[in-house]
Amino acid sequence: MTDKDTGGELGTNIHEYTVSELSGALKRTVEDQFGYVRVRAELSGVKRVSSGHVYFGLKDESAVMDGVCWRGVAARLGFVPEDGLEVIATGKLTTYPARSKYQMVVDHMEPAGAGALMALLEERKKKLAAEGLFAPERKKRIPFLPRVIGVVTSPTGAVIRDILHRLNDRFPRHVIVWPVLVQGQGAAEQIAAAIRGFNAIDGSGNVPRPDVLIVARGGGSIEDLWCFNEEVVVRAAADSTIPLISAVGHETDTTLIDYVSDLRAPTPTGAAEKAVPVREELLYSVTDFGRRLATQRGLMVRDRAERLRGLVRGLPTPRDILGLAEQRFDELSERLPRGLMAVAQIKAAKLNRLVGGLSVGRLRQAASFGADRLKSLDRRVTPAYSRRLADLSSRLEASGRMLESLSYTRVLDRGYALVTDAGGTPVSRAGALSTGDQVNVRFADGTTAMEVLEGQADPARAPKAVEPAPKPKPAAKPKKKDKPDDGRQGTLL
Repeated sequence: MTDKDTGGELGTNIHEYTVSELSGALKRTVEDQFGYVRVRAELSGVKRVSSGHVYFGLKDESAVMDGVCWRGVAARLGFVPEDGLEVIATGKLTTYPARSKYQMVVDHMEPAGAGALMALLEERKKKLAAEGLFAPERKKRIPFLPRVIGVVTSPTGAVIRDILHRLNDRFPRHVIVWPVLVQGQGAAEQIAAAIRGFNAIDGSGNVPRPDVLIVARGGGSIEDLWCFNEEVVVRAAADSTIPLISAVGHETDTTLIDYVSDLRAPTPTGAAEKAVPVREELLYSVTDFGRRLATQRGLMVRDRAERLRGLVRGLPTPRDILGLAEQRFDELSERLPRGLMAVAQIKAAKLNRLVGGLSVGRLRQAASFGADRLKSLDRRVTPAYSRRLADLSSRLEASGRMLESLSYTRVLDRGYALVTDAGGTPVSRAGALSTGDQVNVRFADGTTAMEVLEGQADPARAPKAVEPAPKPKPAAKPKKKDKPDDGRQGTLL
């Protein structure tokens, strides 16, 4: 028999619940069955809200359960709940009907030891610290006002918007964003590649080299932030030559990149505040410094003027100084004529003594000695002058003979001729002449004007020499008589 055969009578026997009734029944069942439990688990995603309540997750290797610690209980805890901390929590199990979830309301909680992730983190931290990556002397100074800021973060989250907004409020700068994953598989490799990529920029291309780097991410559990604890990220940050600011999570979140970075910011917004100063404050400071400088300058000028007036009062007047000099000048002026007369008298007396000591015999003896000295010098100079004059004459005649032997007229005597154009310029090549040119040909006994014909000269058509106007023959020069060779070589000078 079916519901259709009975007209739906069987369906009416099942009780109909509302969602709230069913959620309440489940809540009572869970609370009755697990009224008070004790759980050993690892904390994850610890979050303290403004009301004072603490929300977290209790997990082990295969499961996770939500937990809550109300404000009164959280205030009585003897430790600060942190991600990765293994605890023993005591409380009651209940449900949260609004989201169809069950959770544990913790009444008491105490630490049970570090969790697996925290133990791994501490071991890695000790290893990197032993290598000196966290040493303070490795840290670089953050520039006061960077020109370009490089940001390594997710381009879709609220982090980049917070950083850009804070930079725009404080001091707008040029920002370059390198988009990366900040959680999950492959995030650590992308973050390390971004840090190395910014350091590889040399600034010679279109992309400028950043002056400071910001590695940022919002808050989360230790699992969400684990990529910033990976060695590849820590070593990339340590090798960065560009100063680096880490801004991972909230102020209570700590990752290994915070230890190796040059500066740690509590939040991404805090990183922007540490990267640049406030422009308005700088303007106010400059204005204030200018005002203080002007004030101090005025005070200094007034102080120096007052000191100068005090010094002036202690100085004598110019009239007093010049009066002493004038008095001294008048005294010397009166003494000068008397002194000149006394010196002249002394010199005259000395001269008279010298003149009186000279006799006529001595004067004649001195004159005779001078005449003899002059004659001796004359006898020595005359022969030397004659020899020098003869030597110069022979050198001049030798130079004339050599000049005459090298003259081109001697070449003309051997049957050669000198060809010059109409302007008198010597012609040394046939290619310099063209048909119809007038040339002058000079032979040993005279010059003849000729005309250049085209092609090879024909003996039948020998050019007729144009006889120049008769010139008076120059008078024959008398031949110079060769001087006998004196055996010395001539000179060109």
